[in-house]
Amino acid sequence: MDRVIEEARPDLILVHGDTSTTFAGALSAFYHQVPIGHVEAGLRTYDKYSPYPEEMNRVLVSDMADLHFAPTAANAENLRREAVGGEIFITGNTAIDAMRTTVRPDFRFSTELLNRLDFDGKRIIVVTCHRRENYGAPMENIMRAIGDVVATHPDVEVVYPVHLSPTVRQCAFGILGGMERVHLIDPLDVEEMHNLMARCCLVMTDSGGLQEEAPALGKPVLVLRRETERPEAVAAGTARLAGVERDEIVRLASELLDDPAAYARMARAVNPYGDGHACGRIVRAIAWKFGLEAARPEDFRA
Repeated sequence: MDRVIEEARPDLILVHGDTSTTFAGALSAFYHQVPIGHVEAGLRTYDKYSPYPEEMNRVLVSDMADLHFAPTAANAENLRREAVGGEIFITGNTAIDAMRTTVRPDFRFSTELLNRLDFDGKRIIVVTCHRRENYGAPMENIMRAIGDVVATHPDVEVVYPVHLSPTVRQCAFGILGGMERVHLIDPLDVEEMHNLMARCCLVMTDSGGLQEEAPALGKPVLVLRRETERPEAVAAGTARLAGVERDEIVRLASELLDDPAAYARMARAVNPYGDGHACGRIVRAIAWKFGLEAARPEDFRA
């Protein structure tokens, strides 16, 4: 980052999300006294170890940022309560913008197994599970619950792109490996994941981003965590917090699979995370801040 900043001499550095590279990029910008714009700002669980290390990364970036691009009004309110410096804008999430270009009806997967799946005749559940705070007993509970759901629903198949973490792979393959109608595959790129979710019936995940992306496709989400930094999805009815206990995960998944009305309520709920125009709002906010546009952009409202 030192070399890039010194060569490019940017007027602003944008960092996105809550990964450790996000924090490192923001810290580098701060050391060079370059203004920082934080895309996807204001998400909080208020537990610094969950998600780990993402919660602390995003809190520290907020303390350094000059422009905060919050996806939702609740995210913006978190920042106001913390009295962060700089300007706060409510933009929606850029992930929703991206899905307008990635999801296509004629999409072909690079993994031939996915091209052969019967998306019309079977109910496909997409699973991801990789959070560090789920290592150990919670992850084992999740894997066994997935096995229970498949065993009790003959028309269900699971596609689980397994994280490359040895801990995750040992747990997933140890419990679900070789099970009929459970497909443990390598991780997918964003286009493949978006198109897989577009064709599935249900998403079960401990991921953050999928909690926003799946509802944009009309897919119910069961969140395999004890808490979420995206409570808007739960409030809107697009997601349910399933926790990490085997019986509760099975109960909630079975309810969606066995009760068409319950499924429809979640599938038709309004996605609170964006309208596909977050990027435009961010561009206009930057232009306004630098005096290139007269009016401050209007905030996104779900």
